[in-house]
Amino acid sequence: MEKTIARAGLAAEKSGAALEKITWVGISSILLPLKKSVSDAKVLTGRQKALDSVSILTATILDAAGHEGFGFGYCLRAGGAGIYAHACELAPALLGEDANDIGRLWGKLAWLGASAGRSGVAAQAIGIFDTALWDLKSKRAGLSLAKFIGSYRDSVPCYNTSGGYLQAPIEEVLEGADRSLERGIGGVKIKVGQPDRGLDLRRVEALRAHLGDSVPIMVDANQQWDRATAFRMCRGLDDLGLTWIEEPLDAYDAEGHAALAAAMATPIGTGEMLTSVGEHAALIEKKSVDLLMPDAPRIGGITPFLRVAALADQANLAIAPHFVMEIHVHLAACYPRETWVEHFEWLEPLFEERLEISGGRMTVPTRSGLGLTLSEQAASWTLNRFETGKRP
Repeated sequence: MEKTIARAGLAAEKSGAALEKITWVGISSILLPLKKSVSDAKVLTGRQKALDSVSILTATILDAAGHEGFGFGYCLRAGGAGIYAHACELAPALLGEDANDIGRLWGKLAWLGASAGRSGVAAQAIGIFDTALWDLKSKRAGLSLAKFIGSYRDSVPCYNTSGGYLQAPIEEVLEGADRSLERGIGGVKIKVGQPDRGLDLRRVEALRAHLGDSVPIMVDANQQWDRATAFRMCRGLDDLGLTWIEEPLDAYDAEGHAALAAAMATPIGTGEMLTSVGEHAALIEKKSVDLLMPDAPRIGGITPFLRVAALADQANLAIAPHFVMEIHVHLAACYPRETWVEHFEWLEPLFEERLEISGGRMTVPTRSGLGLTLSEQAASWTLNRFETGKRP
């Protein structure tokens, strides 16, 4: 009798394991138009063109039981087609795998594309699958992603960036800041880094005068200052009570950022352009930042983001994840120290759901997984689709 029960238990265990195998993977490439084009300092210095759309890459993963995981990433300007192409190469390698083994699968996909590297396009292609696998696993558990990972709080402070771009006259920026605060957003970020340094300072001073001393204000130079200019500008901004100065130098200038962070009273932040755990680790090791700004889709998904977060926490650093609030609201809630999430409404047309904001904070969704469903409108912006395997 005992042997019979044991065999039945083993058979049930094997049956359950079989149901968790990946049977189908679908990928979509979407070009999401913006309502109006925007320009940051990279445009005004002639290094990039104005931004009028966002390239979105999505992954849907099904297991044998019919559970579905959804993940997505993005690319600004060039690169989206390359991420999509690499993702299509990687997708078949997921078929037949246990969807629970997220860390192992990240490594498998990284080694499969090792000749393309473990950062940049390669990491971002893996990221859409990694996020979909975390979404799937938390949905199986009936938990939001934040609760599945282990959250510290049910809401996170948020600030708006989309209203502070440089193509907008300062009057428009001030009006946008008022609307953000009226909506319940807790802080405002404005772009700087244009060739006219005096105009940069006057715009920030005007925003501070308009909002008063109590409203958190951040500025972002988008890597457009050299070291000498960064020191002069940061000293000029130091007395304005800013919450942080973002990307004052090239994203890979760890030594320059370290010198700046040591010299300034205002916190220095960077990290959004980096695409590997190792690159973030170098910033931490060299004491280059007061707050680290990782981007989950760029770094390769939730798995590497959590590794970076652990390193940052060990170094007693604040973090402020970049963009994609739909993912980062969950991850920020899981960081031991309270941290800001960046509010952009750009991706809202992609999804049926909306994030709740009030009292300066963004509420962490309680729906299972990421809590996201693609909108019907997203289909009209879809450029390419790829699928592999069989639907259960």
